[in-house]
Amino acid sequence: MEAEQLIKKIVMYIGIDLGGTKTEVILINENGNEIERLRKETPKNYNGTIDIICDLVSFVENKHKKNCKIGLGTPGALSKETHCIKGGNSTWLNGRPLKNDLELRLNRKIILENDANCFALSEAFDGAGFDQEIVFGVILGTGVGGGLVVNKKIINGYNNITGEWGHNQMSQGTNDNWNVHDCYCGKKGCIETYLSGPGFSNHFFDQYKIRLDAVQIQKNANDGDEKSLEFIFQYLDYLARGLSQVINIVDPGAIVLGGGVSNMKQIYGNINSKLKKYVFSDTVNTKILKNKFGDSSGVRGAASLNR
Repeated sequence: MEAEQLIKKIVMYIGIDLGGTKTEVILINENGNEIERLRKETPKNYNGTIDIICDLVSFVENKHKKNCKIGLGTPGALSKETHCIKGGNSTWLNGRPLKNDLELRLNRKIILENDANCFALSEAFDGAGFDQEIVFGVILGTGVGGGLVVNKKIINGYNNITGEWGHNQMSQGTNDNWNVHDCYCGKKGCIETYLSGPGFSNHFFDQYKIRLDAVQIQKNANDGDEKSLEFIFQYLDYLARGLSQVINIVDPGAIVLGGGVSNMKQIYGNINSKLKKYVFSDTVNTKILKNKFGDSSGVRGAASLNR
């Protein structure tokens, strides 16, 4: 009986990272220590997504005999007007009342945040940007997103879209040999169409008529393939243009990169020299950092929403 009462007193938090390809759940204690982690493939439909989230929560809570506070990181943002998801690249979520439907199924309130905000919170709280007052977290993955954290607090903005730099237009630069592509949002030339993993692959195909994903292009470059390496340095110029928009407006102490494309090792020794061409300053001291927690940053940040 005493053991059961002790277990009930231990505070634990569930974080859920709802991605386009996988859904991950983590259970942490009040000190941020990981207790449990599970990952499953994300169904490409709304009802299936609701089911997989509820199944993961039920499994974790039943196993650990806890009823936990829940934080959810999701693509897109919650519209203040409709209370539905807007702007997500997992398009089957857009226009749907995800937060409300989950609260009904789970029989409790949850905190829902943009997945990039969760990533940024995790890295600002105790990750790569822990020593900075202003941290901008960047996702370079299936899509391109961002989150702004100031003094360890997420800044959402009036329209809940702070950090959505991926849907600004790519600015002109010194080397404009990449084609302009349509974006799923309905515009052309969004930063996401250049800097995301699919965008990276599409522009490589435009130039070389070879269809490779971003991971394979990076591998080929690391193995000495000259075309792939040349292409990566072209990419870095576009990345510098995109990040310069963030620095010119927000001027963070650190920009922490996450997502699969952020694993490109050429970024970290070369990006600052390229930023100098585009940032409106005589010096650029912004730290461009690789994330500390890798794929775990988003789900850790989601769990920390209730801490």
